[in-house]
Amino acid sequence: MNDISQVIEGQYVKSIKGRDKNYIFIVTEIVDDKHVKLVDGDLRKVNNPKVKNIKHLQIINKISTTIQEVLISNKKLSDFMINQEIIKLRLSDTK
Repeated sequence: MNDISQVIEGQYVKSIKGRDKNYIFIVTEIVDDKHVKLVDGDLRKVNNPKVKNIKHLQIINKISTTIQEVLISNKKLSDFMINQEIIKLRLSDTK
């Protein structure tokens, strides 16, 4: 079972339950000890993140340092930026 301590902002996760099953997201915020906010720049935009229980996620042991730096510095996060980072992850997995 997933534990909130395993998740950090900027981390990639994959949904394993719900209508968004098998979609890859990036964690943008830890809401509480069971929920996180997720975006993918397409289905879930930065201005309307998905709040999801971590037990419905598969944690991917990769972090987008680009997104993490933007979140830490409180700069504006864009859907394009999120989308590009997810594309990079998919491309790196096909190699």
